[in-house]
Amino acid sequence: MDFDEGDSADTTQIDDRRGSGAMRGGMLGVGAGGLGIVGVIIAIITTLAGGGGTGALGGLGGLGGLGDILGSLSQGTASSAASSAPAAPIATSCAGVTSTTDNATFITCAQNNIQKYWTDAFAGAGQTYRPAKLVLFSGSTSSGCGQASAATGPFYCPPDGRVYLDLGFFDELQSRFGAKGGDFAQAYVVAHEYGHHLQNLLGIESQMRELQRRTPSKANEYSVRLELQADCFAGVWGHSAYENGKVSKREISLALDAAASVGDDRIQRATTGRVN
Repeated sequence: MDFDEGDSADTTQIDDRRGSGAMRGGMLGVGAGGLGIVGVIIAIITTLAGGGGTGALGGLGGLGGLGDILGSLSQGTASSAASSAPAAPIATSCAGVTSTTDNATFITCAQNNIQKYWTDAFAGAGQTYRPAKLVLFSGSTSSGCGQASAATGPFYCPPDGRVYLDLGFFDELQSRFGAKGGDFAQAYVVAHEYGHHLQNLLGIESQMRELQRRTPSKANEYSVRLELQADCFAGVWGHSAYENGKVSKREISLALDAAASVGDDRIQRATTGRVN
């Protein structure tokens, strides 16, 4: 992604807990919007950019399909080993920052850009967007949904209205599952979680939970729809970023590769030998 001097890294929107290695709270409970990363909305962005693509579906459950799968694996050794290491401070400028040169600052810049877009979009509709903080942690930390660990993957917690992310998650996707990654792929993950925040602000998440309670047999179907809508919101931001020259077609291609590499079906097949 192409950040310039006009982009700033507003750290007031970040709760940086990296290096604390905290182990507080109980197990992560239901009600957290997980990754559910799919290629559907990235494909839409590609179509708008003149390309095309395919993707895989992810569910929500308690955390989201990918979060549940990673949760069944051994804890990420890289993240756990680094949980007590001091974290480099987040820079104040986004100019020239990439996920490779300074991942924490890059994610902060992406989060700022995403929230600025939705602040303007809400204002244009005569509404007020309420920002959500992004919690960066290493190892594990507490959340309003219980204890979060590196193995759960990124998620949004409706009770405390925050997004949680261990940066080591992106290393796992590349080293364990062969995703090429890239700036836009990482920013898309963040945008998806903020899609869940929009659902919370607009009352959609609570409506969906009520539908699941009333019709348990369709709970998974409703979860998939919730994830797809979060992807749709992420895609709306992604297309805006493309139009504003923040994202290139090559980065979209890398994001498509990441979506194919980390789709729930592929990860389930690779780790358990079957797809549920």
